[in-house]
Amino acid sequence: MNTLGRQKYTAFAVRYALLLAGALIVTVPFIYMVSVSLKPQAYTFEMPPQLFPHDITFEHYREVLAKQNLVVYFANSLLVAVASTSGTVLIASLLAYAFARMKFAGKRVLFSVLLIGMMIPPVMLIIPQFLVAKELSLLNSLLGLILVYITMSLSMQTFLLRGVFAGVPQDLLDAALIDGGGQGTLFWRIVLPLSRPGLAAVTIFTFLYSWDEFPWAHVAIRETAKRTLPVAIALFRRPDLTEWGQLFAMSIIALLPVLVVYVIFQRYFVAGIATTGLKG
Repeated sequence: MNTLGRQKYTAFAVRYALLLAGALIVTVPFIYMVSVSLKPQAYTFEMPPQLFPHDITFEHYREVLAKQNLVVYFANSLLVAVASTSGTVLIASLLAYAFARMKFAGKRVLFSVLLIGMMIPPVMLIIPQFLVAKELSLLNSLLGLILVYITMSLSMQTFLLRGVFAGVPQDLLDAALIDGGGQGTLFWRIVLPLSRPGLAAVTIFTFLYSWDEFPWAHVAIRETAKRTLPVAIALFRRPDLTEWGQLFAMSIIALLPVLVVYVIFQRYFVAGIATTGLKG
């Protein structure tokens, strides 16, 4: 093997060693969480820790499903996440199409104003959101969560989709216009079908935000039956005695919808990451 071949082999080995190390760093805590959720409480802090328990039990899962209102919290989170994602993708797609493909007065100014929302940390807006939601009677309401999540996601997702829509070949749109198609035809039948990777990426990002968001849900929801999963999991931990097996069981159940969404959209996801937001 010559010097150039050895260098390529070394670079290849180093690259995959780093990737393997990164994968272990990510997966070991997850494996440990699954392990604890399948152990009896007495073996939670055993030394040395066992990633693969000998005595597997599903008692923690039965407990949280039967006694912790987990089904109610799961349903609340799923409703909020699905509604927020659907509303965000629809509205952001319409806005992005207008900014990418239509000409109107004040277009650049309006787009710049929209992008201001990307520069403001969401936590800074909790007090204004609370005051507005109180005036509109949206506190302690799942609808209040949905509307806030949509508005908080629009700036980023519109920016991403604008770049995707700008990449659609103009020749296709011109041909559709010559055939008598209007803006609705261009949007629904040409731009959206050709933008599936970008739409998939936006869908995953929005779902993750809506599913995992904690600060606003904790502030806005006071009724126990309307809590979402992140709030329920955070409030489950007690200072005197924490049932770590049940806590991790709840966390594992909370991860399932995220995995399902990623599996559904994953074939478009990588391409979507490569195309979103690249065009001006």
